Amino acid sequence: MTPRFAAADSRALPLHVIEQLALEDWLAPQTDAVQRWVEANGFTGAQAQALVIPGPDGAPAMALAGYGDAAQRARRRFVLAGAAKALPQGTYRIASGLAGQVLETEALGWLIGGYGFGRYRKRAAEARNLIAPEGVDAARIEAMAAAEWLTRDLINTPAADMGPEELETAARTLAETFGASLETVEGDDLLARNFPMIHTVGRASTRAPRLIDMRWGTAGPKLTLVGKGVCFDTGGLDIKPASSMALMKKDMGGAATVLGLARMIMALGLPVQLRVLIPAVENAIAGNAFRPGDILTSRKGLTVEINNTDAEGRLVLADALALAEEGAPDLIVSMATLTGAARVAVGGDLAPYFTDDEDAAQALAAAGARVADPVWRLPFHDPYELTIEPGVADLDNAPSGGMAGAITAALFLRRFAGDARYIHFDIYAWSAADAPGRTKGGFGQGARAVLEALPALLKL
Repeated sequence: MTPRFAAADSRALPLHVIEQLALEDWLAPQTDAVQRWVEANGFTGAQAQALVIPGPDGAPAMALAGYGDAAQRARRRFVLAGAAKALPQGTYRIASGLAGQVLETEALGWLIGGYGFGRYRKRAAEARNLIAPEGVDAARIEAMAAAEWLTRDLINTPAADMGPEELETAARTLAETFGASLETVEGDDLLARNFPMIHTVGRASTRAPRLIDMRWGTAGPKLTLVGKGVCFDTGGLDIKPASSMALMKKDMGGAATVLGLARMIMALGLPVQLRVLIPAVENAIAGNAFRPGDILTSRKGLTVEINNTDAEGRLVLADALALAEEGAPDLIVSMATLTGAARVAVGGDLAPYFTDDEDAAQALAAAGARVADPVWRLPFHDPYELTIEPGVADLDNAPSGGMAGAITAALFLRRFAGDARYIHFDIYAWSAADAPGRTKGGFGQGARAVLEALPALLKL
């Protein structure tokens, strides 16, 4: 199922979006019957309130959605999606109360708010349809919503049904849908093709590791997306406790998010040469698992001392980033559920990112605000480079000390991106509870911000 706006329908119910402080003004020109109905039902315009108003014949004549006040809205995205859940099923058109960018954002929230993960349990059909508001870019909003649904489905699928092979299948299906090419390097071929760290991390699993390489577009600037595809992470021999392992089906959230971003780019036909690289592995435990103290040689030739087998994401990303740089792209963007330190720093709602490019940073911050995809810049702090140099190898995959873990991980990855223009996202990709526009479970972070910023990033 793909999220879509409803076809224009004269029977669609007019929906008035009303701020609390504007309710009195909206009511003033209404009939006595409407005023009494609103008062009797306690509608105040508060967030998440909704009310259907009958006409003289008793049939629904209009609907109201509460929009709260500015202070309340600053604390929550997609307010209209919250009110939509309180409306009866039917088709609606926004008749008043929203305009401009806010209208686009709330229309997007309505579409993505209709998501539900139904692979393992039947969901009751709930059809609250919205006609595309006048003046919005409906195709763009639909593309963003479809990408978000794809990302959520991939993250929410448990690891038993979303291993490296299944992640490849999802990428292949996406490639076939939009006429992209896809090549996979699998198993021991990773060694033959010089992807040694991807092979090392994934070799202990019965599910073969692989590098997924998708390409689309033949003209325009070169954009390469790299997504961490660790389909399940036990922590390896440095095994995680059960409480930390519970959500590790989402450790491929970076891969799911770049596939969502790729879907938007291809659906909108952006004039870029797109490449998507996903190292897909399971970090399992077996007799041939890599060990603390091992020293690995990467595709780039840099050696890496393993001080924690649970810091495996940066290892598989490193080989993929080295390949990305070899293609001389105009921009590399990596996305990964990489460090708990990033969550400590900014929580789960913000998507922290790293870049040395000041113009890119400004473009991303502005873009994220426009499309309700909040991002926050963290620094590539060069003095911390010393902490990732262990002395016995070129790099340390898990520096001791426990400080600045998100930054040291980003610095580690930057070594493999080389001289390429590079942006790295350390995302969480999970909502612990239902919220307007999203359900509990996986969700994408940073993808809409990147899409919105691409014209500035790549001079499109």
